[in-house]
Amino acid sequence: MKNQVEIFKALANETRLDILKWLKEPEKHFDKPSAHLSKNIDEKGGVCVGDIREKANLSQSTISQFCSMMQKAGLLQSERHGKWTYYRRDEEAIQKLSEFLGKEL
Repeated sequence: MKNQVEIFKALANETRLDILKWLKEPEKHFDKPSAHLSKNIDEKGGVCVGDIREKANLSQSTISQFCSMMQKAGLLQSERHGKWTYYRRDEEAIQKLSEFLGKEL
């Protein structure tokens, strides 16, 4: 597991927590078909940062910064398609975090 302090810093914001929740079930939270890469298009899936911005009602730069911070902490993965960046949760890292919390704290 990456640096726990960086992970907890990334989680110490309501919007960043919301983003993680939204990305857990993108089909439920992003109703536009163009908002996320379906499993058929890309086995990994992902949601466009612009659609995350729209749902969060914050600036593009703020959402990009939030997603980048969570990616550096190891909570998100990204994939670039043309000029768009798509984010998805790193489920393995989130599972390790859950195990850490259950065992260590």
